[in-house]
Amino acid sequence: MTKGILGRKVGMTQVFAENGDLIPVTVIEAAPNVVLQKKTVDTDGYESIQLGFDDKREKLSNKPEQGHVAKANTAPKRFIREIRGADVSAYEVGQEVKVDTFAAGDVVDITGVSKGKGFQGVIKRHGFSRGPMTHGSRFHRAPGSLGAVDGQRVFKGKKLPGRTGGKTVTIQNVEIVRVDEERNLLLVKGNVPGARKSLVQVKSAIKGN
Repeated sequence: MTKGILGRKVGMTQVFAENGDLIPVTVIEAAPNVVLQKKTVDTDGYESIQLGFDDKREKLSNKPEQGHVAKANTAPKRFIREIRGADVSAYEVGQEVKVDTFAAGDVVDITGVSKGKGFQGVIKRHGFSRGPMTHGSRFHRAPGSLGAVDGQRVFKGKKLPGRTGGKTVTIQNVEIVRVDEERNLLLVKGNVPGARKSLVQVKSAIKGN
């Protein structure tokens, strides 16, 4: 069954394995999440648990939000996400989900929103190669040909300049290196999408190893 937790990306550091290998890790702070709702096949057509993360002031929430979290006897939450495929029977509304739901060595999928880069050209956005910068060349960082003569239009999906980043990205099969239950921290191997302090969602890997 799928397990999951919401957290914030703190930043990157490094730890040493027992054999002396240096492992780059991303630190995710996952304060206890609260189960706000359980969804079942009978009532909603699918199974999931709804998690709330990061308290916010009551004046920043509306009446429906306050009524929703009151059922779980908790404060209004800044972030609310669903974990589909979870074992609903193992959770109760109002229950806290902590980092100890995972253990070192587990393999997870991590979802975050990539850093927004604004409007960028094709070299930065798609990794195009540039043209010669000297010898009379007048082709430097432009996108180049937009297609065949006979097309008479630019086909959909053509890689062109545009807004870059700021998209939901999931990286799969990330190994959890260490779990710090005292400080509510997960140390995962490698990098994770998103800026510092951004929301990330950690779930059991779909594809396994």
